[in-house]
Amino acid sequence: MRVIVVGCGRVGSALAVQLVNEGHDVRVIDRDPRTRRLLPEGFRGQVLHGNGFSRTLLESAGVGLADAFVAVTSGDNTNIVSARTAKETYRVPIVLARIYDPRRADIYRDLGIPTIASVRWTVHQLHQMLLHRHLTPELDFGNGETMLLRSRLPAYLTGRRMGDLEVDGEIRVVEVTRGGRSFLPTAHTPAEADDLITFAVAADALGRLRGFLDKELGT
Repeated sequence: MRVIVVGCGRVGSALAVQLVNEGHDVRVIDRDPRTRRLLPEGFRGQVLHGNGFSRTLLESAGVGLADAFVAVTSGDNTNIVSARTAKETYRVPIVLARIYDPRRADIYRDLGIPTIASVRWTVHQLHQMLLHRHLTPELDFGNGETMLLRSRLPAYLTGRRMGDLEVDGEIRVVEVTRGGRSFLPTAHTPAEADDLITFAVAADALGRLRGFLDKELGT
């Protein structure tokens, strides 16, 4: 997976190192060349210097072929502009951003950009959201006991009935977007390639849903 990380502070550098060590193609962008010292000697990713929303720089980093884009600079404005550029101009499939001012959360939410905060938890959440990209929270209810998540259905589930994707009391299919059009499926509606499905899921069933989507049924 090619990942562009904008911001080489504690979060960006830690995430970049973790992804590189797992064999991913990582490109790091930061305005300050001095932040390079946060990366270890022999870092196998690419490091570029400049603004993370510069199209020239982004294209030099290969944003057109990127699978994911993470904006974790120290400024909300830079994060939102660079994340929006990646999502809207270059159509990067996975775009994540760090947020400092919770009052800006609605801006990111309206743009469809998941956000996270705090250092250790941020690195963990970014890593999990990148590797388990089928599970991007859209909305939660109560104290987080129940939530809505959207997932691009894995190819191996094509042809399965929507009812096969449900678990009573834990996981429910509530909506399908197919070919740009949204509809409410029945239990007998067959899944098609590239279906984007909205699940209602109990928080304690997240692990089950992750396993459900990350491997073929019955394996």
